[in-house]
Amino acid sequence: MYFFLFLLSMSDVGLSTALMPTLLGLAFANTHAVSASACLLQMFFVHVFSVMESSVLLAMALDRALAICRPLHYPTLLTNGVISKICVAIAFRCLGLHLPLPFLLAHMPYCHPQVLTHSYCLHPDMARLACPGGGGAVYSLFVVLSAMGLDPLLIFFSYGLIGRVLQGLGSSEDRWKAGQTCAAHLSAVLLFYVPMVLLALIDRLRMPIPQPAHTLLSYVHFLLPPLINPILYSVKMKEIRERIRKRLQPRKVGCA
Repeated sequence: MYFFLFLLSMSDVGLSTALMPTLLGLAFANTHAVSASACLLQMFFVHVFSVMESSVLLAMALDRALAICRPLHYPTLLTNGVISKICVAIAFRCLGLHLPLPFLLAHMPYCHPQVLTHSYCLHPDMARLACPGGGGAVYSLFVVLSAMGLDPLLIFFSYGLIGRVLQGLGSSEDRWKAGQTCAAHLSAVLLFYVPMVLLALIDRLRMPIPQPAHTLLSYVHFLLPPLINPILYSVKMKEIRERIRKRLQPRKVGCA
């Protein structure tokens, strides 16, 4: 679990770092233009770290499901070797699937005005500027569905298994303790996927909402999880809570 938290923090830091160049340029230098190569590079890293976070959340859901549904077999099922294979699969999924996207976009003809709707470069935003019938649309759809479409289904399926096990526990105290172990992860999942699903529905259904609201929802999806995730998991860790409590307690000064 702690190693998955490390990977989650890496994805949060990487995603924030990938977004910062254009955000800082727009905020402090009033820069409204970006070169095509820089835009493609930013798009690649934004989507790589987004899919990395989604994959880590899925791995953490598997970890929680095994810990609650198979507590006696948990140490033998999720060994260091299995965790290493999961890390290799995450790396291949992030890099291997997304590596062709910048090259496909770079060789596509563009017919529409090259104006992005966000403060950073995203694949759907750039693909919308290309001419109709450009190649790479099928592959792009496969990449999106294989990550952002499949992961939430598997995560909520794992929570369905966890909920069935919790219903079979004898006392409400045991259910509460077991549910508490999933609270931080479930909060992180909702924080990451709910804005993303709303953005996808707005784009697909072409809902008439103001552009500032659309932009704000995009900021919530990309920037709020790196800010909130450390708070969610640090509050749930007993060791960190104890240290914070000791720091906040007034020190006793003895009198001579």
